Parts: sequence; C-alpha cells; structure tokens
Amino acid sequence: MAFSTQPADLQAVVARLLVYPVKSCAGVEVQEAILTETGLEFDRAWMVVDARGQFLTQRELPRMAQIQPQLKYHEMILRAPGMLALHVKLDEVEGPVRVRVWDDDVAAFDMGAVAAQWFSDFLGTTARLVRFDPDHRRMSSAQWTGDIEALNQFSDGFSLLVISEASLRQLNDKLLASGSAAVGMLRFRPNIVLGDLADASDATALAPHDEDRLGELHIGSDEGVVRLKAVKPCPRCPIPNIDPATAISSPEVGDTLQGYRQDARLDGAVSFGMNAIVLQGVDCQLRVGQQVKANFSF
Repeated sequence: MAFSTQPADLQAVVARLLVYPVKSCAGVEVQEAILTETGLEFDRAWMVVDARGQFLTQRELPRMAQIQPQLKYHEMILRAPGMLALHVKLDEVEGPVRVRVWDDDVAAFDMGAVAAQWFSDFLGTTARLVRFDPDHRRMSSAQWTGDIEALNQFSDGFSLLVISEASLRQLNDKLLASGSAAVGMLRFRPNIVLGDLADASDATALAPHDEDRLGELHIGSDEGVVRLKAVKPCPRCPIPNIDPATAISSPEVGDTLQGYRQDARLDGAVSFGMNAIVLQGVDCQLRVGQQVKANFSF
C-alpha cells in the first residue's frame, strides 16, 4: 500500500462508508466502495422527480427516508413499508430526459413506468425515477473548488461528505444533557465517517469537528493514495430532524445545532460535516479500516 510517511496533524481511520444510490432515500452501508470522479460508485446515481422533472427530497416528502435500497451485482432492489420490492437493473435505462436539481438542468434517463408507479404509489404524488447520464458533466461550485473542476452526480453539490464520529458524540452529549434522545449518524448522510485509530498512541485523537479544519485528506489504498480536498462546510437543512426509521420529524436536532454550530463561512447557517472533492485516486477501492492522514488548513 503506497502511503505517505510524512508526519500529519491528524491521523484517523475510515470507520464507515455509506452510499446513497437514490437521492434522499436511505443509505447503504458498505465495507468497501470504488472511488469515481463523482464520489463513491453509485452514490446519488438515481433521483426521484415530479411530473415537471423537478427533484424531490425528504424536505417535502419525509417518507423517502423509509425507501431502502439494496445493491446487488446486476440490480438495485428498493423496499418500502407496505410495498412489494422494486427491482431496478443496473445496466438498463429508458428514454433520455432533462431534470432539475437545485439550479442545474441535468441530462438523465427515465427508468420506466413500473418504477414511476412504485414511487408514485408510496409517496402519494406523481413521481418518476431517473438515472444520471454519465456523459453529462455537472460541476461543483467554483466558488468553493477554485480552479479545480470537480464533478458530482445528483448530490446537492459536491462528490463526498465527511463527518467524524467525534462530532456526532458531541451532538449526542448535548442532546442527552437537554433531555432528548441520542441520534444516529445516518441522519446526516455522510459518505465517509472518520474514527479514531485503534492504537492512537502516536496520534492525536479526533476532536469534535476536526474535519472543519482539514485541507487534504490522504487515504492509503491498495491501489495507491487517495487524495480528497475538503472544500465547503455542509449547511444543514431540516433533514437531520427526520428519524430515518419512522420518517417522523422533530426539531430537537436542528435546535441543538443552532445553539453551537452557526458557521461564519456560511453567513451564520448551521453546518455539520465537510463537503469534499476528489483530487486523486479514481478507481481506487476505499475500505473500512483504511488509515487517513491530514493536515489542518489555517
């Protein structure tokens, strides 16, 4: 495994990897994932849209949290309460369409009438499933990436989201102190969760929100060194208030974050986690347990 021997401000481990095949639906926890130029393979490759081609999310339809994808070798299987399983082939699409995600007009492929009926029935509104056209180049905001051309698919704007276990522990300490229940990491929809090394005798343990201060993250892979760049704090919408298991929303998570996570870099908006882009390591395999080294960016 090629990996830098240079000292680093922070050493950590890839504690969890999560892929969200359908935007705003449940995530899939994996032990390994191929890194592509748009993030983890299959992450936000599909999206649900309304009759006008406008993207739909848990913000309007909390029940999307209960749609559980499962990735198989040739297909994605979607399950939801009260519904028969929907099987979506990974190598088949139907006609081309144009869809809208935030301010971007994006080329995509419709996934057909059966998928449309399934989503419409479960969500109680006209909906269709679409897949990102891999020939389309959707760029992350140059305001945050500078002169680096960073691609993503149907994510909100960047290819990866990085959060540390220490950050969630701090939030849960505050929730418990206020009489609220602790919450799980899945509410925050990260791709890479950073944890402490098992043997941290020669490394500083992660402090809450250390990810906010990182420049490049180097991850040692069997295929070479993966280089990711943290570029933008992740502004939080009401989705973390939604319990992924029940789709019920309650305000305590957002209210607690409002008390200590207002971010000057976002003009005072609440942030939790860091958006990152891929600098090096396309086609490398990321695995749970891999070592991460990074330096703080001041």
